[in-house]
Amino acid sequence: MSKLPGWLGQLGAELTRMGERLEERRVEADDEDDKAAHEASPASAGRERGDGSAKGAADHVPPPPDYAPSVAARPDPVAAIPWGMRVAAEAGWRLLVLAGTLWVLMRVISAVQLVVLAFVAALLVTAMLQPTVARLRRYGLPRGLATAVTAVLGFVIMGLVGWFVVWQVMDNIDTLSDKVRTGIEDLKNWLLDSPFHVTDQQINDVAKNLSDTVGTNTEAITSAGLQGVTVMVELLTGMLLAMFSTLFLLYDGKRIWQWVLKLVPAQARPGVAGAGPRAWRTLTAYVRGTVIVALIDAIFIGLGIYFLNVPMAVPLAVFIFLFAFIPLVGAVVSGALAVVVALVTEGVFTALMVLVVVLAVQQIEGHILQPFILGRAVRVHPLAVVLSVAAGGMIAGIGGAVVAVPLVAVTNTVVGYLRSFGQEESRRHSPPPHGSTALDAAPTTAPGSPPEDSDDGSDRKPVADAPKEL
Repeated sequence: MSKLPGWLGQLGAELTRMGERLEERRVEADDEDDKAAHEASPASAGRERGDGSAKGAADHVPPPPDYAPSVAARPDPVAAIPWGMRVAAEAGWRLLVLAGTLWVLMRVISAVQLVVLAFVAALLVTAMLQPTVARLRRYGLPRGLATAVTAVLGFVIMGLVGWFVVWQVMDNIDTLSDKVRTGIEDLKNWLLDSPFHVTDQQINDVAKNLSDTVGTNTEAITSAGLQGVTVMVELLTGMLLAMFSTLFLLYDGKRIWQWVLKLVPAQARPGVAGAGPRAWRTLTAYVRGTVIVALIDAIFIGLGIYFLNVPMAVPLAVFIFLFAFIPLVGAVVSGALAVVVALVTEGVFTALMVLVVVLAVQQIEGHILQPFILGRAVRVHPLAVVLSVAAGGMIAGIGGAVVAVPLVAVTNTVVGYLRSFGQEESRRHSPPPHGSTALDAAPTTAPGSPPEDSDDGSDRKPVADAPKEL
């Protein structure tokens, strides 16, 4: 029994040593795990490289385990659409915006069509009369007096021409009616004797159908006459507006243009300020050239009609002058009118001679007069002329057909100038050339020319002989 306490003491000591050894092994295992984690972390690698990447150690996300399924990322919707479709969509919505803007603009113009046509007519008259105002001012007349003299003379001449035409028509209306009836009888006899086998009953049936048509449409004709009265009232109103606008454009056109420039954004103002005078010169050249060409057509065709004894030669010449302001279409209509009058009054031979005169004068006009008088100031393709006249006639009738071509000519001038102005501005703000580019852009002497003498008496080689690469 005496040995039992000693044995228990040894057992307790042995258990204590075993516990200490287990604790040491556990601490060593924890240290090895910490060391391995420290070596694998980006923070420790950053500290070892010294690149400061240890800052993101706390934000490091461990990779997913191997058993996690791989999920493919969805592509960007824009990248999934083909390039051509994206370009078409971008162009499409811009075209829709432009079409909507044009539609609204045309609706506004249609609502105030009378005012727009009157102002455009005032611009055309001002372009024709403004050189006279400038010439009178150079002679020493004040601006107001020069404007008044030019406007009064211009409007008086236009009024006298209109009165003369009406007087000639009223004076020759009875003679024309008699000749028209005689011409219809001659045409009837020619149809009866012609190889077309036309009978007298068929001609009477056609005449009866025309009479019945006029009788059944009396109400429509009456309403058309009342509408004609409304048109005459609108025409007089437009003439008064055009006269009033012409006076102010002749007197104060420069300050009106300066006021319009203030409405333009500052960035676009230099280009618009340069395009305005060029557009006005184009319009002036068009109006003056058209007046000269129309006057020549009216004089020569009128003389031909007069010497062929066609009645109302002077009114027909005035109509030819007025219709000449509608390019291509006006010449055809006025020439056809002269031929028809000659046919029903003087017969087939005279009508053929009038047709020959009209075609000869129009050929001279198209190939000699217009290229010589208008020159390069107004150059519009014939297809553009036809399409613009047709569109103007559909939108605004005769007035639209008259103003369509000058509008296209002015637009062509403005667009061309703004394109050149934009290119010049881009070159002006681009960086200057350097290196071999600067050497290529430097002025060179013409081949075979002697070298220029330098100030020190030594001869220099031309820049063209210098090496192209530096």
